[in-house]
Amino acid sequence: MKQCILSLLICVTYFTGIAQEETKVAPYLKYPGFPPIQLVQLDNKPLTKKDIHANQPSLLFYFSPECEHCQHQVTDMLKKMDALKKVQIVMVTHQPAEMLQRFYTDYGLNKYKNIRVARDTKFLLPPFYNIKSLPYQALYNKKGNLITTYEGNVKIETLAKAYGTK
Repeated sequence: MKQCILSLLICVTYFTGIAQEETKVAPYLKYPGFPPIQLVQLDNKPLTKKDIHANQPSLLFYFSPECEHCQHQVTDMLKKMDALKKVQIVMVTHQPAEMLQRFYTDYGLNKYKNIRVARDTKFLLPPFYNIKSLPYQALYNKKGNLITTYEGNVKIETLAKAYGTK
């Protein structure tokens, strides 16, 4: 009898845990406004939420400088930057500053006034968005409200359409 009760208790506990895990909602869905970011730019200056939103839409682009998919996405973005020129693009990585600096230089990101690069030194964004693959893109309107998110590569036309800039 004790074994039966113990087995039943273990089963209930196990399946309750699975059910709770499946219904766990990522924080960005609970709080769809632009996240309270605490990033570090290449010049070691902080980059926060208040530095981003000035009545412009924004794209939070989480990537790794050595990720081939991320490299392809950035190459596509730069080729079609006219479609995103009114969007603030914040490129964020958790990789070391040296890797980010090399990426910034190799891709000539300094030529684009609407692109900022920074590091997520506290690793806050992956759990906030529940990021499972890179690149990860979160699109926000000019009021700072979430439009949509994408994991993996996305056609630039899709991004432009989401912003209404085609």
